[in-house]
Amino acid sequence: MASEHTVTGLDIGTSKVTAAIGEYNDDGALEIIGIGTAQSSGMRRGVVINIEATLNSVIRAIEAAEQMAGIEVKRVVSGMAGSHIEGLNSRGVVAVTGKGREITANDVSRVIDAARAVSIPMDREVLHVLPRDFAVDDQGGIKNPLDMIGVRLEVEVHMITGSVTAGQNLVKCVNRAGFEIERMAYNALASSEAILSQDEKELGVVVLDIGGGTTSTMVYLDGAPYYTSVLPVGGSQVTGDLSIMLKTSTESAEAIKRREGVAYMPLVEEGEPVIVPGVGGRPPIQRTRHQLCEIIQPRMAEIFTLVRDRLVKQQILDRIAGGIVLTGGGARIPGVVELAQDVFNLGGRIGQPGKYGDVLDTYQGPDYATAIGLVLFGGTPAEDSAFAGRESRGTRGGAFRRWIRNFF
Repeated sequence: MASEHTVTGLDIGTSKVTAAIGEYNDDGALEIIGIGTAQSSGMRRGVVINIEATLNSVIRAIEAAEQMAGIEVKRVVSGMAGSHIEGLNSRGVVAVTGKGREITANDVSRVIDAARAVSIPMDREVLHVLPRDFAVDDQGGIKNPLDMIGVRLEVEVHMITGSVTAGQNLVKCVNRAGFEIERMAYNALASSEAILSQDEKELGVVVLDIGGGTTSTMVYLDGAPYYTSVLPVGGSQVTGDLSIMLKTSTESAEAIKRREGVAYMPLVEEGEPVIVPGVGGRPPIQRTRHQLCEIIQPRMAEIFTLVRDRLVKQQILDRIAGGIVLTGGGARIPGVVELAQDVFNLGGRIGQPGKYGDVLDTYQGPDYATAIGLVLFGGTPAEDSAFAGRESRGTRGGAFRRWIRNFF
């Protein structure tokens, strides 16, 4: 019988903590065997503001996943989000030192280290260094330069950085909950690996991960990450708008949004009734889905417009041929794809994980994309990781060759 090992992905979001347990066999096939969720109250806009509340949510989510999977979790692969996340592009150049000017794994490692040697503030750390492409003696567009002959090797990389203190607080929460963080990855990068095809990455695609407190943007061009940014607004703002305008509790507003909400007016039929619970003993009132959409659509359109304006400013939007892919809990609202297509003038779809095994299918929704992506991340050995962050440093020989091959 094939031996197996498990990976637990932990997505600590503003409104919900999700844990996913995946089991890999010797052939590398993944089966999702456990899913757990818990409401989150200790986070704001992707950053820990209450350690005790956050660690309790982590414990509840992992315990639910453990119960379903029938195993005990000790280590997790954790995601990181928040408006402190930033991306930048950098270039590195080195002289080839291999025998006969043949490019070796050592040369590739050195050029990536050269690219990451940029000045960043003391309160920030590098989460990922993602090679985009290489150039050998001014010949660009090379995906794998190993064993080529040349004098000078260059690389373009996309770097993702985050707040040191935000990361430390996240680690502290997970540790105090009784678990060890094996590795950490940027949420939208993990989501992208769970939902995108290679064709979309090559054509150029925008991933929008709409969480409770943040909306994360990840752009792929020519097959590799090119742009990263995070807005401090998300689905919680939509819930807040509904709560205020309908004069009901946040809990009732969230339930109404999930059950009756629509983000695109042409999809709403006139006169469809919605019952809104009263507050403080007041009787419930009746509204219509049309009135709900009048509240939801402007806020979602605002989020999409803010993202679009950033992409236009960076001169990226005209280079996107693969469309826009929406994921995260906010992508569950009917009509978000149609609204996004209008705002971005691009084709769009909902991004949700594929099928992994026959045990569960409850994870096949956009709000599980990050947790499943983290399981995929954790199932890849560090030196082979397509999420080549700190893991890419110092790798050598055969392991580095496998990493390059896996990445491209």
